[in-house]
Amino acid sequence: MAGQGSSWNSTPLQVLHALLGWIAFASWSISFYPQVILNFRRKSVVGLNFDFVLLNLTKHSSYLIYNASLFFSSAVQRQYHQKFGFDQMIPVAANDVAFSAHAVLLTVFTLFQIAIYERGHQKVSKTATAIVAAAWLAAAVCVFVAVPHKKWLWLVSCFNTVQVVMTVIKYIPQAVMNFKRKSTIGWSIGNILLDLLGGVTNYAQMAVQSIDQKSWVNFCGNIGKTLLSLVSIFFDILFILQHYVLYPSKQKASPPKLDVVSKEPLIESSENAHSDNV
Repeated sequence: MAGQGSSWNSTPLQVLHALLGWIAFASWSISFYPQVILNFRRKSVVGLNFDFVLLNLTKHSSYLIYNASLFFSSAVQRQYHQKFGFDQMIPVAANDVAFSAHAVLLTVFTLFQIAIYERGHQKVSKTATAIVAAAWLAAAVCVFVAVPHKKWLWLVSCFNTVQVVMTVIKYIPQAVMNFKRKSTIGWSIGNILLDLLGGVTNYAQMAVQSIDQKSWVNFCGNIGKTLLSLVSIFFDILFILQHYVLYPSKQKASPPKLDVVSKEPLIESSENAHSDNV
C-alpha cells in the first residue's frame, strides 16, 4: 500500500496530509457536477467544448491507470523504491485513486449528455480525435515494450506522461472557444473555482509530506501530479479572468433566457448586441 517502505515522523503532519488530500479530492470531484447540472438544466451543451471533454477522458483514464498501479501493485512499488530509495513514501494516496475513478465516471456521463442534449453545430474536431488516437497508440507501444522486461514502473510512468500531456492540451480548446465567442455561457465557473481549490490543496498536501520526510523527492517521484496541479492552476486563473474580467457582460445580458441562447450555435457578440437593442 501507499505507506510501505517508510513511515511518518510527525502524527500532526500525517493528519494534515490526509485532511488536505481529501479536501483536494472533494474539490476536484465536486468540480465535475456544476457542469453536469448546468447541462441538465439547459438541456444543452452549447458552450461546452467537446474536444475538452474527449481529451479530459483520455487524461483521467491514463491517470487512473497510473494511480491505481502505483497504489495497489507491490511490483510497481518495489521498483519505485529501488529507483528513489526505500526510505521514500509512495507519492500516491487513497484520495488520488478515488479521485481518478470518480473523474472517469463523471467524464463519461458528460459525454453521454453531449450525445443526448442540444449541441448546435458543435462537434469533436479531427485534431482532437487524432491526438487521442495517437496517445492510446503510444500507450499500447509502451505496453508491448515493458511487459517482456517487466519494466512496470516505466510503464505506469508512460501513462503518467500521457495524462500530463493531455492536461496541458485539454484546456486550450475551451479557452480558445471562449475567446472566439467572447462569452463563457455554457461553461460552468463553479467547475473552475473548485478545480483551483483542488490544485492548491494538492500542492499543500505534497509539501506537507516533503516537510515530514525532509525530502523533496515526492515532487520528482510524482512529476505528473506536480505538473497536473501547476497546469490546472494556470488555466483556472485564465478561465476566471475570462469569466469575471474579459467577458463579464455576457453573464449579465439575459440570465433568464439561457435556454433560448443555448439553442443557438455559437452566437457572435454583434448578434447579442443587436438582440439587446431590440
